[in-house]
Amino acid sequence: MRTFITAEIGINHNGDLELAKKLIDIAAAAGCDAVKFQKRTIEIVYAKEYLDSFRESPWGNTQRAQKEALEFGKEAYDAIDSYCMEKGIAWFASAWDIESQKFLRQYGCKYNKVASAMLAEEGFLEEVAEEGKYTFVATGMASMDEIARAVGIFRHKGCPFELMHCNSVYPMPPEDANLNMIGTLKKEFQCKVGYSGHETGTFVSTCAVAAGASSIERHITLDQSMYGSDQKSSMEPYEICRLVKDIRELEKIMGTGEKTLTKAEKEVKKKLRG
Repeated sequence: MRTFITAEIGINHNGDLELAKKLIDIAAAAGCDAVKFQKRTIEIVYAKEYLDSFRESPWGNTQRAQKEALEFGKEAYDAIDSYCMEKGIAWFASAWDIESQKFLRQYGCKYNKVASAMLAEEGFLEEVAEEGKYTFVATGMASMDEIARAVGIFRHKGCPFELMHCNSVYPMPPEDANLNMIGTLKKEFQCKVGYSGHETGTFVSTCAVAAGASSIERHITLDQSMYGSDQKSSMEPYEICRLVKDIRELEKIMGTGEKTLTKAEKEVKKKLRG
């Protein structure tokens, strides 16, 4: 089975369309299947008191200034849509509110993503499931009951989906990966299960594929020292290239699970068994 690999650009573009394009270039060159962004309606997602509170950033001294600077509007997404088509890579985004989900519909993206933060928002889940697009559903911070309710909504709507095992700590200590949950979720919900990772390095994500993950999602950045809350748990260009290469090699190594003799082994058998 071929693992679906998504490079999460998220908000690591820092509101700069040219930086976003560079990250798309990296993902495409690495051989990723898709890139993903995040979309929020600031006034809906955050309370006014929070937006007016202090936060020092390159764009000002309030949370509002920082949040607004990181949000792409229609002009930028038009350019992203065109650029990804030119580069031959799919794109989609995780919306953090219903208005953002409606905004994204105009682009006809093949996939949807439910972020871990939105898993318990049943009205939002129903809105996403109504579209009937293949949806990646992250399970960070969720209880099994919350996951079950989300699965129930997607199944009731007849919307194809796969769960993504996830730990929502940025960066996540490798010992907290709990990759055996991939098998647990598969058994419990009888569906595909991927892995959305926030650790540093490539090892845990490669192990997730060996543990049965059908998809991998990792944040990418040009440089982990750049401004941004997600940068330190993101993969630099050489790392995403290595991850894709290792996953494709691992897929070959894992094989089909059927007992067969290769041509070379048959020759050995003739020598050793006569």
